[in-house]
Amino acid sequence: MAMAAELPPTPATVGPPPGSTSGIREGVLGFPTLLAQSVALISPTMTAVLIVPLAFSFAGNGTWLAYLFATVMLSFVVMNLNVFASRSALPGSMYAYIGRGLGPRGGVLSGWTLLWSYAFIAVAGLAGFAIFVNQFLDAVGIGAHVPVVFSFGVSAFLCWLVAYKDIRISSLLMLVLEGLSVVLIVVLCATVLAKHGSVLDVHQLRLDGVSVSGTTLAVVACIFSLVGFESATALGGEAKNPLKSVPRAVRWSLIIAGLFFVFVSYVEVVGASGRGLDLGQLAAPLTTLSDAYQVGYLKAPICLGAVLSFYSLTLSCVNAGSRILLPMARHGMLSHRMGNIHAGNRTPHVAVTVYTVLVLGIVSVMQIFTDPLTTFGDAGTLAAFGFLLAYFMIAVAAPVYLRKHGQLSTKSVVISALAIVCLLVPTIGSFYPLPPVPVRYFPYYFLAYMAVGATWLAAAGRRRPVLFDEIEADLEVTVDTWAHPREGAAPQMNPAP
Repeated sequence: MAMAAELPPTPATVGPPPGSTSGIREGVLGFPTLLAQSVALISPTMTAVLIVPLAFSFAGNGTWLAYLFATVMLSFVVMNLNVFASRSALPGSMYAYIGRGLGPRGGVLSGWTLLWSYAFIAVAGLAGFAIFVNQFLDAVGIGAHVPVVFSFGVSAFLCWLVAYKDIRISSLLMLVLEGLSVVLIVVLCATVLAKHGSVLDVHQLRLDGVSVSGTTLAVVACIFSLVGFESATALGGEAKNPLKSVPRAVRWSLIIAGLFFVFVSYVEVVGASGRGLDLGQLAAPLTTLSDAYQVGYLKAPICLGAVLSFYSLTLSCVNAGSRILLPMARHGMLSHRMGNIHAGNRTPHVAVTVYTVLVLGIVSVMQIFTDPLTTFGDAGTLAAFGFLLAYFMIAVAAPVYLRKHGQLSTKSVVISALAIVCLLVPTIGSFYPLPPVPVRYFPYYFLAYMAVGATWLAAAGRRRPVLFDEIEADLEVTVDTWAHPREGAAPQMNPAP
């Protein structure tokens, strides 16, 4: 990407203040708000309202078990991730973590990968927002529908506004909105169980009709439901006591979301079978169950909760994506303007703006060719490839990093190997059995994107041969707070020519 000439600073734009590694607000996010970031990006509501039927179509009565397997499998990735999170903290930390383990080129490519993933998850969030705005209008008896492009614009603008203003407001808002939505879903689930008459479903507990092949395919869908737990690391530079709070947020976001999915999928299967419904054919399972169990008054609140949850999902992606852009710009890999910090808000306002516009552009283009529900599914699938690659890279980087510091143990190697084996399940499932068109081409779109990133990376290195040495030196100084506590401002990389 061509670098523009540097402009003189304006009152609204500053670099890092003295004593800061980045210029953003440091030490302002506690554990609950970091947890909210990761949980919002996982988006429990999204899975409950749209994805459980897909997993059921593969696993049937074993859907709850597929979610349990997926949670356990991803826990090995969390263990590798927390090798770094317990030792270092910086904005866009996955980028820095992998850079410490696999070198600056690996770090930059991981940042490039995560920009893809967060962008497409944000696209899915905008699509879900548009879907449930109209479902909410139907639930309250308003026949008119809002044009989806208008809904995209409203959600994107509100995300930009909050992310631009204050990370503390963003995080608290995500905590409240996703929390309200989850509470409404739990209320519906409790109502379904109470009206069903029995909490125990012997068909699910005995795994009646469940096959190994079907469960394996369901696990692929379940793993894709759980990606995003790592996003709290992107806010490491703004966290209080980050070496403890960030690893806890990563770990507990996966545990909470995984157990929630096990519970909700179990109840949805119970509820649908109890009324003779085929869960695999339900486009909106929660609203259908509300009608089936004579609690239609919950439809509107659940739809509104979904609207707020999808807004929260997009907001979390904008926050995470902009924090990936920030160190990449500071290291000269992108326009230095994206590394600027707003003087009053102390947010990466240029990165937030660029990322929001990018996401809005992608979803608007996709909408030309399809409908919001298809856009939602396609965007989620596309995002998953980036997460898988980033998780593979962190699983490889962790033992390499530990070996450099004389900390490598047999346990660390085993955990890394288990994470890689577990990640092979969704990776193979993305190619076999052969998905329908156009989904079968999605992995190749991602590979083309990565090829562009690798080419751009090589070109940047040729233009400025010392670039990667400078990035590596900067990571040594600013990231590893375990070995090198931060004692002042990090040296700034000169923008690439």
